[in-house]
Amino acid sequence: MDTRTAHALIRFGLGARGGRVPGDMVAWLRGQLEGPDPALGVVLADSAEGLTALQMQRREKGDGEGRERIRAIAKAGAAAVFETLATTEAPFRERLVWFWANHFTVSVRRGEVTPVIHAYVREAIRPHVTGTFGEMLLAVMRHPAMLMYLDNAQSFGPNSLGGLRQKRGLNENLARECMELHTVSPASGYRQEDVTAFARILTGWSLELNNGTPGYMFRPNLHEPGEQVVMGRRFPNGEIGGVQALAFLATHPATYRHLAGKLVRHFVADVPPAGAVKRIETVLRESGGNLKTASLALLGLEEAWATPLGKLRSPADFVVAAVRALDLPAEKRPDMQGVIAGLGQPFFAAPLPNGWPDTAADWAGGEAMLRRVDWAFSVSGRAGSIDPAALAQATLGPLLPEPTLMQIARAGSRREGMTLLLASPEFQRR
Repeated sequence: MDTRTAHALIRFGLGARGGRVPGDMVAWLRGQLEGPDPALGVVLADSAEGLTALQMQRREKGDGEGRERIRAIAKAGAAAVFETLATTEAPFRERLVWFWANHFTVSVRRGEVTPVIHAYVREAIRPHVTGTFGEMLLAVMRHPAMLMYLDNAQSFGPNSLGGLRQKRGLNENLARECMELHTVSPASGYRQEDVTAFARILTGWSLELNNGTPGYMFRPNLHEPGEQVVMGRRFPNGEIGGVQALAFLATHPATYRHLAGKLVRHFVADVPPAGAVKRIETVLRESGGNLKTASLALLGLEEAWATPLGKLRSPADFVVAAVRALDLPAEKRPDMQGVIAGLGQPFFAAPLPNGWPDTAADWAGGEAMLRRVDWAFSVSGRAGSIDPAALAQATLGPLLPEPTLMQIARAGSRREGMTLLLASPEFQRR
């Protein structure tokens, strides 16, 4: 394995699986973005099923069929996610899925989101990873998970029929986070009045839970009447105003700068090289926000192949990389969801709408690293007869210094050698 191959497997993928290395790395990475997402072939509960279970639970007192159904939906969804992460032959695509899912964070800390959170990724994120950012943004903003997580279903136009009748008003959460986190960012110079106007535009973007198929519904009786102005642009009354406002934000130059910085930070370095950010920004602008084009452009960045692997794997990244390296069969894999939670990154439970952090400083605490070492020793006991030194060469290649490789080869037991590999600074990096 040469350095370029190692970079491809680790920087753009999820780590080598069992030491297997594809041939032409760039062709392998590019090919993963062709055709539909293979993970969509797994049949799981959709958002309508999740919302039905949520309604059943709300009608129950204590445990009942609805609560049991929610547990089953969550369990099946998590099993599918971790099976995909452990075995996928399209790890670059999978990395992109979870990058965008974190960009558009929803969290089970808001309990009612639980039965639709896996459907959210399948319906609003996965289908659009190779589409345009505008398509993904619209799908996200209309999805029940986001509408519940950021309270837009409880946002009433103060002068709407429903607002006047129930004496209810605006909830600005969705509008604020969309502008601050998802699109233009504060660097664009928007003001509070822009957030408020955008929140008025989004009134009526709500849910149907009781009649017909549960899901998104625009409710005119909750919509604030009249035109609104956001960042100097005027938008019409009605649902179309929201669609147009999202299209405006999705294609704003400040959005492209914001997205480019996040993409380069995630795939290249904690401090994104300015030239690389500018190139991805240009690609996004010239392609109209085409995410496939931008993702392929990441592969063309010189910095992506020349910069040493300096990013620290998050707990989820680390656990997935270790499981893939050991290539454990399903019956021998650890409880990945439980392990990741124990290491400080509980699954789908980011504490705030800005998602999980993406820099080494946020994950490199002393106690956190000790927990990683402890788990490395634990999972190494499942490795059986795998030769740690051979696996080290197959998974890290030239990224592993000779002294570290010698220590792994000279360890007192296979388990100790495997622990040294998984706990090594080099394995922790991406």
